[in-house]
Amino acid sequence: MSDMMIKGLANSPVTAGISKQTGESSAAGGFGAVLKDAIASVNKSEQEANTMITGLASGQHANIHETMIAMEKADISFRLATKVQGKVLEAYKEVMRTPL
Repeated sequence: MSDMMIKGLANSPVTAGISKQTGESSAAGGFGAVLKDAIASVNKSEQEANTMITGLASGQHANIHETMIAMEKADISFRLATKVQGKVLEAYKEVMRTPL
């Protein structure tokens, strides 16, 4: 991967919500606040992609490149959130199976 690609991933909407752990969100609500921020970030990227698609379809702008980039960012962040959800559920099930 190129340095530009790695820097772009580090600043993605999902990792932006996760990297706030040292800020106010971790002090106030901990894991729940971080999770809420990450979900809000995924939702925001989906809304931005939908706005770009609507603008392209209605002729407000003709920049298909930015629209495709916004769609891919939204797709990647949603897939990442889905994978994280699966891992959290697996961890929860494993903890519940642990004998006391």
